[in-house]
Amino acid sequence: MASDDAEQGRVDATFRSGGVECAAWVYRPDTSAAPGEATAPAIVMAHGLGCVRDLRLPAYAERFRDAGFVVVVFDYRHFGASGGEPRQLLDIGRQLDDWRSALSFARSLPGVDPDRVIAWGTSFSGGHVITLAGTGERLAGIVAQVPHVSGPAAVRATGLRSAIRLTPAILDDLWRAARHREPRYVPLVGLPGEPGAMTSPDADPAVDRLVAASGLRRGDFPEYVAARILIRIGMYSPIRHARRISCPALVQIATRDAITPAATARAAADRMPRGRYLEYPCEHFDPYVDPYFERIVADQLEFCTSVVGPAA
Repeated sequence: MASDDAEQGRVDATFRSGGVECAAWVYRPDTSAAPGEATAPAIVMAHGLGCVRDLRLPAYAERFRDAGFVVVVFDYRHFGASGGEPRQLLDIGRQLDDWRSALSFARSLPGVDPDRVIAWGTSFSGGHVITLAGTGERLAGIVAQVPHVSGPAAVRATGLRSAIRLTPAILDDLWRAARHREPRYVPLVGLPGEPGAMTSPDADPAVDRLVAASGLRRGDFPEYVAARILIRIGMYSPIRHARRISCPALVQIATRDAITPAATARAAADRMPRGRYLEYPCEHFDPYVDPYFERIVADQLEFCTSVVGPAA
């Protein structure tokens, strides 16, 4: 289902996943051909840990659209404009199913070549696209920007003290989940020494930059997540699937990343038969904003075009 949003140069749409409606934006290139008269490649995008599509994903989508790609940007169930209760519940299995539904939705769009669909993920969703490509999803290629690839590496990066601070909330939320009660939430980001899913020194200031660059304000979207995911992150390692990825893959690495360590991301890319990685001298949240955004999105466009051919 879709409705026009001409002011934003995109179409609002929905697709169903797990019986719930997921919200999506569909960006179409401005060409003379009507949908159905020609087939274009597509890029499907979703955000990272606990984040919503409004947070800088339109900046990427507009560049891809202007280069001739149809782009689908969606919110997971329980987040953003999508349905699903309780809110801010991050379930890895459900998010992977949402990805599969979004990819199927993109392939069904008029004018889209179903054999030229690329999955684009960042941070936690960068791990999702690696998992999808390595477990049989039909993809022309993947882009994994600063991806989560190893649960143990992520836990080590978080640090023992941070883990201890979060333990009471995690246990309480697991107890609540077993009794079908409302979740216990923890902040997505915090200052060093505070409880939060991400408390590296760059995390909270980086969110300020991302929010401002997106034309938003702190408080415009929830900045918390159900605590139970924090124990499951340590068991989620997309690198296990890397050797089985048959499509081309671009892994983009921030060399000063304190959340998704660079060394582990390099190891994941090296395992991919058709993988390559590019490195940037920045921190985890820097790819979304200047001065690194322009270079990173240009590298993504070069890769995507090399995978599917000229889009326009």
